[in-house]
Amino acid sequence: MKQHEAWLFKAENDLKSARKLMDGEPSVPDTAIYHAQQCAEKALKAYLSFKLQPVQRTHDLEFLVELCSGIDAGFNRLSEHAKTLTPYGAAFRYPDIILVPDKEDVFEAIEKAAEVLSFVKRVIG
Repeated sequence: MKQHEAWLFKAENDLKSARKLMDGEPSVPDTAIYHAQQCAEKALKAYLSFKLQPVQRTHDLEFLVELCSGIDAGFNRLSEHAKTLTPYGAAFRYPDIILVPDKEDVFEAIEKAAEVLSFVKRVIG
């Protein structure tokens, strides 16, 4: 398995995990939203790996989209998704004022992560 394929495999599993965590009751929205962010992050890293670029050790999706956009301007369309998803890499993982995200936010995050993954898979071919 090529490195970018391994990144895509992990991204797909994060998306599956996010969906399963929200399927049925009780749901686990705090963990699901984290996996949505992870799906998008790993998808973007898959593209960088596919293009033989260094894979940055970061959870900042906005930065990763900038790197990908430097290779393919089409990635600019993912900027808003990256802005929405980036905070979920850390939010809700530890006790804070708000322990659990709204379910609507989780479903939106899952949808945006799926769109990022789908876009990357189309570009890679």
